[in-house]
Amino acid sequence: MKALAIHGKEDIRWEDREVPAPGDGEVRLRVNYVGICGSDLHYYFHGANGEYTIREPLTPGHELSGVVDLDPSGRLAPGTPVTVHPARYGPSVAGLEERPHLRPGGDYFGSAAANPHRQGGASEYLLVEEGMIRVLPENLPLERAALAEPLAVAIHAVNLAEGVAGKRVLVIGSGPIGLLVVAAAVHAGASVVGASDLRPEPLERAKSLGATEAFLVGQDTIDDESYDVVFECSGVGVSLTQAVRAARRAGSIVQVGMLPNAEIGVNLAPMLAKELTIRGAFRFSTEIDDAVSMLAESDALDSVVSHVIPASDAVQAFELARDSSASAKVLLSL
Repeated sequence: MKALAIHGKEDIRWEDREVPAPGDGEVRLRVNYVGICGSDLHYYFHGANGEYTIREPLTPGHELSGVVDLDPSGRLAPGTPVTVHPARYGPSVAGLEERPHLRPGGDYFGSAAANPHRQGGASEYLLVEEGMIRVLPENLPLERAALAEPLAVAIHAVNLAEGVAGKRVLVIGSGPIGLLVVAAAVHAGASVVGASDLRPEPLERAKSLGATEAFLVGQDTIDDESYDVVFECSGVGVSLTQAVRAARRAGSIVQVGMLPNAEIGVNLAPMLAKELTIRGAFRFSTEIDDAVSMLAESDALDSVVSHVIPASDAVQAFELARDSSASAKVLLSL
């Protein structure tokens, strides 16, 4: 079989591997699609994602869909369409019973956080633990199902806002996650969803998903105290400052974008007089099940997938995924 492996900065290879044999409690999948995520881009272009540096060849990918190839238990028939919850949780911790994704000691597909690394899904065949599998509804195509993991991230962020129904919502940063937050907020009943970005193309995509107010950074002005809930999805410090200004008094901000692991300039002074709530959002817990259901409801999110490129052309795919003017979500086909 073939698998992608990132060996270091701008060094990705389409390599030959042995087809793995499933052990007890494991299922072998034939992977069809893998989405390129922001963390994958960091691993490829920088050889590291934040503090996690590649120390051995890393197969990227935690957004995936495919079919069952072999289930030794016989529970899942060959050809069953599936997606995967990519997390394994750490040991139980008091106070985190409802948030297992926050427990220390877990891991995630396609991550260099642990050594040896947790290999990802950009491989023709993949072994997964049975409990990680989510069987897809018959009406959910595999290509769209590859959005389940990032959509779960978006739904989790919206859930952290503790209710957006009937509220004015702003999404700062209209990359793939921002677009899915727009869709999740609309789905959750927000009365108005605004979107901002540095480039016009992502804003057009956001409007196609239900955003009714669009702001081009550097050209349009977002009024202070104009939104009840703000989702910061760009991971840029100045955008968090914008979020604090845009949020209404007693409003809330959910930090979805991964901020740099460094001292950055952010003006949080207005949060005191407004009594704002600022919450971080980290991956998700059970929301992948909600994401699968939402994706099966309609084809509305098909537009988030802008390109499908063979995994053998990974260099081209990663270059395209980095250019938000030219692409939204780029999928690798295997």
